[in-house]
Amino acid sequence: MVWTETLERFPYPFKEDVYRYSNNSVPMENPISVEMNSRYVEEIKLKRQLLSDHPERCFQSLPHSIKAQWEAAALVMEQLAGAYPETFSLKKNGREWTFQNKTLNEMQSFTYGDTASLDHEPLDFVGRHVQEDLILMMQRDGDLYLDAGQLCFPANWSLAFNLGMKFRQIHHPIPGFKEEGLDSRILKFLLRLESGVPWERKNWSLMAGDRLDTSLETFDEWGKLRKTVTRDNAGEFVHLRIEVQKLFRLPQTHSILFTIHTYVISLERFCENPEWKRQFYEILKELPPHITDYKGIGRYKGAVLAYLEEQL
Repeated sequence: MVWTETLERFPYPFKEDVYRYSNNSVPMENPISVEMNSRYVEEIKLKRQLLSDHPERCFQSLPHSIKAQWEAAALVMEQLAGAYPETFSLKKNGREWTFQNKTLNEMQSFTYGDTASLDHEPLDFVGRHVQEDLILMMQRDGDLYLDAGQLCFPANWSLAFNLGMKFRQIHHPIPGFKEEGLDSRILKFLLRLESGVPWERKNWSLMAGDRLDTSLETFDEWGKLRKTVTRDNAGEFVHLRIEVQKLFRLPQTHSILFTIHTYVISLERFCENPEWKRQFYEILKELPPHITDYKGIGRYKGAVLAYLEEQL
């Protein structure tokens, strides 16, 4: 996978020379839940193939999520038509809507609120037109629950396993998340999210290879690649994986829509920016073992540091 756009467009995630888990959410400057880039057609094709081959792994929902799914789908379609009018259009006549994707030469007419008028559930339908994964967290009893999602490009987790879980249960495996009180602080932050005031954050990891689909269910296919990283191949083979996560409160159902856009860049290309290269070397060199292990880079951290030292 080659990052074909300018480095300035890559969502660089770091602000300091030291990294720790935190709530690094910031208010969005451009409040749109989805973005298109030069990989649009390729990634949509991959998403749809994964949804066809592994439907249970890539889309899950609970029956009570349908109303929130419609609200989330409406938000995404309206924002696509508003931000990319040359590519998307949305026409409304009461509850009769028509959504057009000009790039894919597709048009869908449906009755808003009537799931039978679509071939897929609303979140699954709109997700087939965006590069982002879409996660729907529904709020009740003072907590958030993962009640629906289309997840084709996960970073080593399972939608089928996490469906219906509470926020704290989902994030329990993160080392120190509970012990340092991050779970309570972030949950309180999410519960206070207001409609019309979206936030975004960036998450990062390193990976051996450039695969977008790193689901827990396919670990046997991509996990073994970590053993093959060396100082000599790290620049081309190891990739920095960034997730841009956006959070939108849905006013009618009070649910939260998470959109996750995954970007992947090789270390070699990443290191074309001298300041990025220097800062990432400092971060990786200092990164504590519990974070290194959780991110799955303990086996090849030394090789990556050796590569970065050569570049510096």
